[in-house]
Parts: sequence; C-alpha cells; structure tokens
Amino acid sequence: MTDALALLKTRRSLKPFEMTGPGPSASELDTILTIGSRVPDHGKLAPWRFIVFEGDGRARAGELFARLFAQKNPQATPDQIAKERAKFTDAPLVIAVVSRTVEHFKVPAWEQELSAGASAMNIIHAATALGYVCDWVTGWIAFDRDVLDALGLAPNEKIAGFIHVGKATKAIEDRPRPALSDIVTRF
Repeated sequence: MTDALALLKTRRSLKPFEMTGPGPSASELDTILTIGSRVPDHGKLAPWRFIVFEGDGRARAGELFARLFAQKNPQATPDQIAKERAKFTDAPLVIAVVSRTVEHFKVPAWEQELSAGASAMNIIHAATALGYVCDWVTGWIAFDRDVLDALGLAPNEKIAGFIHVGKATKAIEDRPRPALSDIVTRF
C-alpha cells in the first residue's frame, strides 16, 4: 500500500479540545492551502476561499462569537458565553472554508458547493500528511448571518466548515465504519 493510501485508510478526526500546538509553520500552511485549492472545479470558478485564524485572531474571533451569542441568547449563562469565547482557542490553527457560488450557465450552485467540500477534505488530508490532526466542524457560527457578515462573507458565501488543526494530545482511536455491503449497490 502506498503512503497516500495508508493515510486515507487511517485518517481520523480529533476534537479540538484534544489538540495542542504547535500548529503548522508558515510554509506548511501554504502547502495545506495550496492542496486545498487543488480540487475539481468545473468552469475554473474557484468557488471557495479560506479564512485563517491563528495567533490572537482566534481570540478575536472568540470575542465576536461570545458577543453575538450573548445578544441572541439573553438567558445564556456566563459559562455558556465563555464556551463560545473559547471556541477557537484549543487548536493552534483554524481554517474556515468559505463556499461562494455564482450564477453560471453550466455549473450549478450544488456543484460549486461540492467543490468547496472537496477543498475542505483536501485541507484535512494535507494537514494529516504533515503530521497534524484535524476536526471539521460547523455549529451555529457557520450558519448565522451576523457571524458571516462580521467575518466578511458576501451574501453569496457560506461557511462549508471550520477546520481545526493541531497536534494530538492523546492516541487516536478509530470509530466503527459502515460495512461496504450496507452502502454499496451495483447497477
């Protein structure tokens, strides 16, 4: 089995609270993002872009999340607000994959969104190949228009996911996977 196949067969997510630093170097991050942009892209539309949260940018994002969460949930406890504030502080790096669709005579929005999903998975594969662990998450912050506006997303943009990247603090265990006989049919 090639190294690439071994990676693909064994890749596993790890929750951000189970991550630590250091995160990728600048050169490694460039590699990760370059590989993230090497995905099927019918029409050469580049229907995705990336927002990188590292260093104090993670805490600034957390302040935004906490403020908006508190505004939208006046009954929220201080602990709940603190949890929102800390959302990006466990992993040393978070990459938002932004899906941006445009009207196109040949490439439907769904296909453009799938390209963004492929980009997110390529980011995870690249980071994993470099020795990092990842977790692709969404949650309310990925769907809330006020958050999206505050992060600079245009009306035609959505968050495909926030990819947390770091080093594992524990051994990664696999989880049960579906049997091929349960998910494969032949025509």
